[in-house]
Amino acid sequence: MTQIYNDRKQTERRKLLRSRPTLAEHRLWECLRSKQLREFRFRRQFGVGPYIVDFYCPREKLAIEVDGGYHIVDDIAMNDKDRQANIEALGIRVIRFTNEEVLNGLPDVLKRIEKSLPLTKGELRG
Repeated sequence: MTQIYNDRKQTERRKLLRSRPTLAEHRLWECLRSKQLREFRFRRQFGVGPYIVDFYCPREKLAIEVDGGYHIVDDIAMNDKDRQANIEALGIRVIRFTNEEVLNGLPDVLKRIEKSLPLTKGELRG
């Protein structure tokens, strides 16, 4: 069976991306790391097929992408669309935020991420 997660050929690239996050990625990671968001575990700069997603929740197969201003350029926007379609074809949901959304509205970003996650057993018991 072909491994689709964290291809060893991407290891150095993933390490480099983790060592130099954007400010928006850094701020979002501070809220997602160590199961801070409703006990869901997130990984950062996680390999999915030939791609590296900014954040990934393995349990829920949820990828989170934080896009900088260059993502609005036509060629890059088209590439993002194809990339997202390929990731979703693997059964992974993708939600995207801009840097500005994260930097200027982090509470709203976190609420949108939470809405993408199911209730846990403890939350169901209330």
